[in-house]
Amino acid sequence: MAAVELILLQRVENLGQMGDVVKVKPGYARNFLLPQKKALRANKDNLAHFERQRVQLEAQNLKRREEAERLAERVVGMTVVIIRQAGESGSLYGSVSARDVAEACNENGLTVNRSQVVLEHPIKNLGLAKVRVALHPEVVIGITVNVARSQDEAERQARGERVTGEEDEDQIPTAEDIFEGDTPEAV
Repeated sequence: MAAVELILLQRVENLGQMGDVVKVKPGYARNFLLPQKKALRANKDNLAHFERQRVQLEAQNLKRREEAERLAERVVGMTVVIIRQAGESGSLYGSVSARDVAEACNENGLTVNRSQVVLEHPIKNLGLAKVRVALHPEVVIGITVNVARSQDEAERQARGERVTGEEDEDQIPTAEDIFEGDTPEAV
């Protein structure tokens, strides 16, 4: 299929900046960029309309970016706790998705929706994970997601303790510990 030419109305990661005319696959344009109003079809009328509105669009973008930067400064280093059930090895019964991270952020005072949470892959194990949150196409912050079975376990993980079912070698009893004092008698 032939590529579709679009004018970007905002910065799109791995594609271009505001005002760039880009060629993308028809499905990407039809299903993502156009419905989310991130781009316009690049025809003569839309190019003229965009050039008339360019100054206003750039001013709006700058204002939104500054607001996002102020918010990012307030929440730098944010950690959210998500409580999930997991097996002894630390594997979750399910996974933590972008929706779960967004809900946890909202409970902690950072208003984001799930489309702003950038997960390379779902979180499937207990522990701490770094997640990116795009407050604006040009402002991305990193937050720490602490996935644990209980609040107590989350606090221990935050201190750096290992909480999975694997015991330390010092805690595993040896044969000498078990049979200490129970030496077999000679018959």
